[in-house]
Parts: sequence; C-alpha cells; structure tokens
Amino acid sequence: MQIPIFTVDAFTNRPFSGNPAAVCLLENDLDEDLHQKIATEMNLSETAFIRRLHPGDDFSKSSCFGLRWFTPANEVPLCGHATLAAAAVLFRIQKNTNSVLTFVTLSGELKARQVEDHIVLDLPLYLTYPQVLQEVEELIKAAVGDMIVQDLRYSPDTKKLLVRLSDAYERSVLEKLQVSAERFLSAEKTGKVKGLILTLKGNSSGKRKGHDFYSRYFAPWYGILEDPVTGSAHAVLSSYWSEQLGKKEMLAFQCSRRGGELKISLRNDGRVDIAGQIAIVLKGNLTF
Repeated sequence: MQIPIFTVDAFTNRPFSGNPAAVCLLENDLDEDLHQKIATEMNLSETAFIRRLHPGDDFSKSSCFGLRWFTPANEVPLCGHATLAAAAVLFRIQKNTNSVLTFVTLSGELKARQVEDHIVLDLPLYLTYPQVLQEVEELIKAAVGDMIVQDLRYSPDTKKLLVRLSDAYERSVLEKLQVSAERFLSAEKTGKVKGLILTLKGNSSGKRKGHDFYSRYFAPWYGILEDPVTGSAHAVLSSYWSEQLGKKEMLAFQCSRRGGELKISLRNDGRVDIAGQIAIVLKGNLTF
C-alpha cells in the first residue's frame, strides 16, 4: 500500500520553525490500528489523516472531508496546527478550488479558508473558570517553581490548566524557563488536567504593534513534553485574554524553541478564527 504523506510547518512562513505536522491523504479506508502505527512512526506531535467521506469525493474538487489527529501515543479530539497543515495540503498541493473547506472531526465541523498568505481556521472557543490553587499546587510547583502566578484557570471542555505568570515578568523569562514536563505526570493528582498552558501578558499597547500575549504549552499526558505552536490551546487562551484585555482581535506568540505566531479574531457566534502561515517541507509516500 502507498499513502501520500506530507510534512507541513504550521504557524510560520519559514521552514524548520512553527509546529510540524504530518498529513496523510487516504484514498481508501485504513485499518484502525494503522492510524496509530503511522503516527508513532512519524513521531511528530500530530499526524493528520484526511479521508474522503463518499466514494465519488475528490481531494481537488470536494469541499468536505473527514479529519482525525493522532499523537505518537493516542488519538486527540482537537488539533489546530495539524488542521492548518491539512488545509494547506488541500489548498496548496491538491489545488482544491473551494473557498472554504469543512472537516468533520471529533470536535464537530471545523472550517478552513485562505485569506491572502494565511489560512484561517474556524475553531470552538473554550471558556475558562477559576481554579483553586490547593488542588494543583504540586503541578504548578513542578512547572514554574517559585515564580509568581497571577491567575489560575481551568477549561473543563479541553482539560487544560491555564497558568498566568505575573505581569512583572518579561517574555524572555518565559522563554528561558526550564520545564521538566515529565514531572507533571506524578505531580498532577486530580486526574482532570491533560494539558498545561503557561501564559504571560504581551507588550501590545496603543499604537505599538506587538504581541498581546505569550504562551508555552505542555502535554506529557498525550506523549508531548512541549508542543511548539498549539491551535487548541489558543482556543482556550483566546477567550481568557479577550476578557482580560477587552479585545476581540489579538496577535499571539508561542515561545517554544521553534516559535510561532497566531492571528486571533473572536467571532460573534461564540467561536474563534485562528490564522497562521505554513511552510511545506516534505512530500512523499508511505509504503507498506
């Protein structure tokens, strides 16, 4: 069997930065266990599988496809950067002629469209709620040591814990922070956290064009110690920072070693548009 496969760097316009995802185009149904085997073989944070929903569908002409995402360890319900990568393969390589693509996923229908040199994802917007420090104190200690935490929120829909560091810290402090995410697994006692977001207020004010907020994201529960640029985490961060800053249009930067930028626009229908650029770095075939 041969399956076309691509590696796409998402949320960047430069190869070897942003967040890499593998994208497989499935002409035919794939045995269930092969999805995970392929994702483990690719060993990227996510491998996306695009499938035709009906026998007559065409990757160049159809507008609606099935989409699943797998980490090296398991399937996940939502992945923003791999959705961006999947849309890029259809728009840029398959030359899909539709203005909007719809993906049927575990998180419902997700839409992607091209706007100039960006691809815009229409994602769910997830609310956060105050989190009692005592419940997650050991986990916070494992993540940031004695740093000052300004706010603590939890997103029950995504099982993500949002840790906002003090406004007194600069971006460089977040970038240089040494995090041993392996320790999170034993430190998390509640069983309700599956992802940890560290975030910091940005330097955008008045006419200054800067980033509204910064973040880093860790998900060892899914086999990902640190994810370079995370669309799903920004579906949580967007609601939090919009409320804090009183803004619906924001520019965010994820401060991983590879780094990546996300343009955010909260919609009036309770969802969020997250836009990013892409770089296609590999085209090939899986053969087995």
